Amino acid sequence: GNPELPTAVNITWSSINFKTILQWQPKPSGYFYTVEIHGQTSDTKKKCILTAETECDVTDVLRNVKETYTAHILSVTSLGMDNFEEPPFAVSEKFTPYSQTVLGKPEIQNYTQKSSKLNVVFQDPLTPYTFPNGSFQSIRDIFQHDLEYKLYYWKDQSSGKKDATTESHKFEISVDSTKNYCFYIQGVIPSRRENRNGQESMVLCTSVGRNILDEYGAEVFIIIAVIVIAVITLAVVLSVILCKRKKTKAAREKEPLNSI
Repeated sequence: GNPELPTAVNITWSSINFKTILQWQPKPSGYFYTVEIHGQTSDTKKKCILTAETECDVTDVLRNVKETYTAHILSVTSLGMDNFEEPPFAVSEKFTPYSQTVLGKPEIQNYTQKSSKLNVVFQDPLTPYTFPNGSFQSIRDIFQHDLEYKLYYWKDQSSGKKDATTESHKFEISVDSTKNYCFYIQGVIPSRRENRNGQESMVLCTSVGRNILDEYGAEVFIIIAVIVIAVITLAVVLSVILCKRKKTKAAREKEPLNSI
Protein backbone atom coordinates (compact mmCIF):
# COMPACT_ATOMS: atom_id res chain seq x y z
CA GLY A 1 0.00 0.00 0.00
CA ASN A 2 0.87 3.66 0.11
CA PRO A 3 2.16 4.32 3.64
CA GLU A 4 2.18 8.08 3.03
CA LEU A 5 -1.61 8.36 2.89
CA PRO A 6 -3.28 9.17 6.24
CA THR A 7 -5.89 6.73 7.51
CA ALA A 8 -9.26 7.58 9.01
CA VAL A 9 -9.65 8.19 12.76
CA ASN A 10 -12.58 8.74 15.13
CA ILE A 11 -14.82 6.37 13.19
CA THR A 12 -18.37 6.33 14.55
CA TRP A 13 -21.69 4.71 13.69
CA SER A 14 -24.79 6.90 13.94
CA SER A 15 -28.08 5.06 13.55
CA ILE A 16 -31.71 6.04 14.24
CA ASN A 17 -34.59 3.76 13.18
CA PHE A 18 -32.03 1.77 11.12
CA LYS A 19 -30.93 4.74 9.03
CA THR A 20 -27.20 4.42 9.55
CA ILE A 21 -24.46 6.93 8.81
CA LEU A 22 -20.75 6.17 9.15
CA GLN A 23 -18.58 9.17 10.09
CA TRP A 24 -14.85 9.70 10.48
CA GLN A 25 -11.97 12.21 10.27
CA PRO A 26 -9.92 13.93 8.79
CA LYS A 27 -10.99 15.70 5.60
CA PRO A 28 -8.85 14.28 2.78
CA SER A 29 -6.37 16.40 0.87
CA GLY A 30 -4.80 14.89 -2.25
CA TYR A 31 -6.52 11.55 -1.73
CA PHE A 32 -9.99 9.98 -1.34
CA TYR A 33 -11.84 7.48 0.81
CA THR A 34 -13.70 4.32 -0.12
CA VAL A 35 -15.84 2.46 2.42
CA GLU A 36 -16.03 -1.32 2.58
CA ILE A 37 -18.70 -2.96 4.75
CA HIS A 38 -17.74 -6.41 6.01
CA GLY A 39 -20.39 -8.70 7.50
CA GLN A 40 -19.72 -11.87 9.47
CA THR A 41 -21.66 -13.99 7.00
CA SER A 42 -22.25 -11.63 4.06
CA ASP A 43 -20.11 -10.52 1.14
CA THR A 44 -18.07 -7.34 1.32
CA LYS A 45 -19.84 -4.33 -0.18
CA LYS A 46 -18.29 -1.05 -1.29
CA LYS A 47 -19.95 2.30 -0.59
CA CYS A 48 -19.04 5.94 -1.20
CA ILE A 49 -16.28 5.03 -3.65
CA LEU A 50 -13.59 7.70 -4.06
CA THR A 51 -15.40 10.20 -1.85
CA ALA A 52 -13.92 13.41 -0.54
CA GLU A 53 -16.52 13.46 2.27
CA THR A 54 -16.05 12.14 5.80
CA GLU A 55 -19.41 10.44 6.13
CA CYS A 56 -21.25 7.72 4.25
CA ASP A 57 -24.87 6.52 4.33
CA VAL A 58 -24.53 2.74 4.59
CA THR A 59 -28.20 1.97 5.35
CA ASP A 60 -28.89 -0.04 2.19
CA VAL A 61 -26.02 -2.49 2.77
CA LEU A 62 -27.11 -3.29 6.35
CA ARG A 63 -30.45 -4.88 5.42
CA ASN A 64 -29.67 -7.99 7.46
CA VAL A 65 -30.19 -6.05 10.67
CA LYS A 66 -29.14 -8.91 12.96
CA GLU A 67 -25.79 -9.26 11.22
CA THR A 68 -22.69 -7.75 12.87
CA TYR A 69 -20.66 -5.49 10.60
CA THR A 70 -17.32 -3.69 10.55
CA ALA A 71 -16.36 -0.89 8.20
CA HIS A 72 -12.99 -0.60 6.49
CA ILE A 73 -12.29 2.97 5.40
CA LEU A 74 -9.67 2.88 2.67
CA SER A 75 -7.42 5.84 1.89
CA VAL A 76 -6.83 5.83 -1.86
CA THR A 77 -5.64 8.02 -4.71
CA SER A 78 -7.77 8.28 -7.84
CA LEU A 79 -5.51 5.68 -9.43
CA GLY A 80 -5.20 3.57 -6.31
CA MET A 81 -8.25 1.45 -7.08
CA ASP A 82 -6.70 0.15 -10.29
CA ASN A 83 -3.62 -1.51 -8.90
CA PHE A 84 -3.34 -4.76 -6.97
CA GLU A 85 -1.81 -3.36 -3.82
CA GLU A 86 -4.00 -3.04 -0.74
CA PRO A 87 -4.42 0.61 0.21
CA PRO A 88 -4.01 1.72 3.83
CA PHE A 89 -7.25 1.55 5.78
CA ALA A 90 -8.77 1.94 9.23
CA VAL A 91 -11.27 -0.43 10.82
CA SER A 92 -14.37 0.64 12.76
CA GLU A 93 -15.84 -0.87 15.88
CA LYS A 94 -18.36 -3.66 15.34
CA PHE A 95 -21.95 -2.62 14.71
CA THR A 96 -25.16 -4.67 14.91
CA PRO A 97 -28.17 -2.61 13.76
CA TYR A 98 -30.75 -4.71 15.61
CA SER A 99 -29.15 -4.13 19.00
CA GLN A 100 -27.58 -0.71 18.48
CA THR A 101 -29.85 1.49 16.35
CA VAL A 102 -31.64 4.15 18.42
CA LEU A 103 -35.45 4.11 18.51
CA GLY A 104 -36.81 7.38 17.15
CA LYS A 105 -39.67 9.50 18.49
CA PRO A 106 -43.15 7.93 18.36
CA GLU A 107 -45.77 10.13 16.70
CA ILE A 108 -48.84 10.83 18.85
CA GLN A 109 -51.88 10.77 16.56
CA ASN A 110 -54.71 11.43 18.97
CA TYR A 111 -55.44 11.82 22.68
CA THR A 112 -58.56 12.43 24.76
CA GLN A 113 -59.40 12.74 28.43
CA LYS A 114 -62.99 11.79 29.10
CA SER A 115 -64.26 11.40 32.63
CA SER A 116 -61.57 9.37 34.45
CA LYS A 117 -59.89 7.90 31.33
CA LEU A 118 -56.91 9.21 29.39
CA ASN A 119 -56.67 7.63 25.92
CA VAL A 120 -53.58 8.06 23.74
CA VAL A 121 -53.13 6.68 20.21
CA PHE A 122 -49.69 6.78 18.56
CA GLN A 123 -47.77 5.52 15.53
CA ASP A 124 -44.51 3.56 15.22
CA PRO A 125 -41.52 5.36 13.68
CA LEU A 126 -40.78 4.22 10.13
CA THR A 127 -37.48 2.75 8.90
CA PRO A 128 -35.80 3.31 5.50
CA TYR A 129 -36.48 -0.32 4.58
CA THR A 130 -39.48 -1.23 2.42
CA PHE A 131 -41.79 -4.15 1.77
CA PRO A 132 -42.01 -5.59 -1.77
CA ASN A 133 -45.02 -3.32 -2.43
CA GLY A 134 -42.88 -0.24 -1.70
CA SER A 135 -44.41 0.73 1.67
CA PHE A 136 -41.97 1.49 4.47
CA GLN A 137 -41.44 -0.95 7.31
CA SER A 138 -41.94 0.38 10.82
CA ILE A 139 -39.69 -0.46 13.74
CA ARG A 140 -42.47 -2.77 14.98
CA ASP A 141 -42.28 -4.74 11.72
CA ILE A 142 -38.63 -5.45 12.52
CA PHE A 143 -38.57 -5.76 16.33
CA GLN A 144 -42.04 -7.34 16.63
CA HIS A 145 -42.51 -8.64 20.20
CA ASP A 146 -39.15 -7.23 21.32
CA LEU A 147 -40.68 -3.75 21.16
CA GLU A 148 -42.88 -2.08 23.77
CA TYR A 149 -43.81 1.48 24.62
CA LYS A 150 -43.96 3.41 27.86
CA LEU A 151 -46.27 6.31 28.61
CA TYR A 152 -45.02 8.72 31.26
CA TYR A 153 -47.77 10.94 32.65
CA TRP A 154 -48.29 13.38 35.50
CA LYS A 155 -50.83 15.88 36.78
CA ASP A 156 -50.37 19.25 35.16
CA GLN A 157 -48.08 21.49 37.29
CA SER A 158 -47.04 18.47 39.38
CA SER A 159 -43.68 16.72 39.53
CA GLY A 160 -45.02 13.28 40.47
CA LYS A 161 -44.61 11.07 37.39
CA LYS A 162 -46.24 7.69 36.70
CA ASP A 163 -45.77 5.27 33.81
CA ALA A 164 -47.67 2.57 31.93
CA THR A 165 -46.55 0.01 29.33
CA THR A 166 -48.17 -1.35 26.18
CA GLU A 167 -47.29 -3.54 23.21
CA SER A 168 -50.09 -2.07 21.10
CA HIS A 169 -50.58 1.39 19.55
CA LYS A 170 -52.67 2.89 22.33
CA PHE A 171 -52.88 3.56 26.05
CA GLU A 172 -55.94 3.77 28.29
CA ILE A 173 -55.08 5.18 31.73
CA SER A 174 -57.26 5.83 34.77
CA VAL A 175 -56.83 9.45 35.90
CA ASP A 176 -58.41 12.04 38.17
CA SER A 177 -61.29 13.49 36.16
CA THR A 178 -60.90 16.91 37.80
CA LYS A 179 -57.23 17.34 36.83
CA ASN A 180 -55.40 17.90 33.57
CA TYR A 181 -52.47 15.65 32.63
CA CYS A 182 -49.27 15.95 30.62
CA PHE A 183 -47.53 12.98 29.02
CA TYR A 184 -44.99 11.66 26.52
CA ILE A 185 -44.23 8.25 24.96
CA GLN A 186 -40.95 6.39 24.55
CA GLY A 187 -40.13 3.14 22.73
CA VAL A 188 -38.28 0.46 24.73
CA ILE A 189 -36.40 -2.74 23.83
CA PRO A 190 -36.33 -4.60 27.19
CA SER A 191 -33.96 -7.31 25.93
CA ARG A 192 -31.17 -4.83 25.26
CA ARG A 193 -28.37 -4.15 27.71
CA GLU A 194 -27.64 -0.76 26.14
CA ASN A 195 -29.79 1.70 24.17
CA ARG A 196 -32.91 0.23 25.77
CA ASN A 197 -34.87 3.48 25.76
CA GLY A 198 -35.67 5.36 22.57
CA GLN A 199 -36.15 9.07 21.95
CA GLU A 200 -39.02 10.76 23.77
CA SER A 201 -42.05 12.03 21.89
CA MET A 202 -43.16 15.63 22.28
CA VAL A 203 -44.89 16.45 25.57
CA LEU A 204 -48.63 17.09 25.29
CA CYS A 205 -51.17 18.18 27.92
CA THR A 206 -54.93 17.77 28.18
CA SER A 207 -57.18 20.78 28.76
CA VAL A 208 -60.36 19.18 30.04
CA GLY A 209 -61.82 20.85 33.12
CA ARG A 210 -59.10 23.49 33.28
CA ASN A 211 -60.11 26.36 35.54
CA ILE A 212 -58.51 29.68 36.31
CA LEU A 213 -56.78 28.30 39.41
CA ASP A 214 -55.13 25.56 37.31
CA GLU A 215 -54.15 28.08 34.68
CA TYR A 216 -52.54 30.73 36.85
CA GLY A 217 -51.89 29.09 40.21
CA ALA A 218 -52.78 30.05 43.78
CA GLU A 219 -50.05 32.70 44.00
CA VAL A 220 -51.85 34.94 41.51
CA PHE A 221 -55.07 34.70 43.51
CA ILE A 222 -53.26 35.64 46.71
CA ILE A 223 -51.86 38.72 44.99
CA ILE A 224 -55.31 39.62 43.63
CA ALA A 225 -56.87 39.15 47.10
CA VAL A 226 -54.24 41.44 48.67
CA ILE A 227 -54.90 44.10 46.02
CA VAL A 228 -58.69 43.85 46.55
CA ILE A 229 -58.30 44.15 50.33
CA ALA A 230 -56.00 47.16 49.87
CA VAL A 231 -58.51 48.84 47.54
CA ILE A 232 -61.38 48.21 49.97
CA THR A 233 -59.32 49.49 52.90
CA LEU A 234 -58.38 52.61 50.95
CA ALA A 235 -62.02 53.19 50.01
CA VAL A 236 -63.09 52.89 53.65
CA VAL A 237 -60.34 55.26 54.82
CA LEU A 238 -61.26 57.82 52.15
CA SER A 239 -64.94 57.54 53.07
CA VAL A 240 -64.13 58.18 56.73
CA ILE A 241 -61.93 61.17 55.87
CA LEU A 242 -64.58 62.68 53.59
CA CYS A 243 -67.28 62.10 56.20
CA LYS A 244 -65.19 63.88 58.87
CA ARG A 245 -64.52 66.79 56.52
CA LYS A 246 -68.24 67.17 55.81
CA LYS A 247 -69.06 67.21 59.52
CA THR A 248 -66.33 69.79 60.21
CA LYS A 249 -67.56 72.02 57.38
CA ALA A 250 -71.14 71.77 58.57
CA ALA A 251 -70.09 72.68 62.10
CA ARG A 252 -68.21 75.77 60.89
CA GLU A 253 -71.21 76.91 58.82
CA LYS A 254 -73.40 76.80 61.96
CA GLU A 255 -71.06 78.80 64.21
CA PRO A 256 -72.04 82.38 63.01
CA LEU A 257 -75.71 81.62 63.45
CA ASN A 258 -75.13 80.60 67.04
CA SER A 259 -73.19 83.78 67.80
CA ILE A 260 -76.06 85.99 66.50
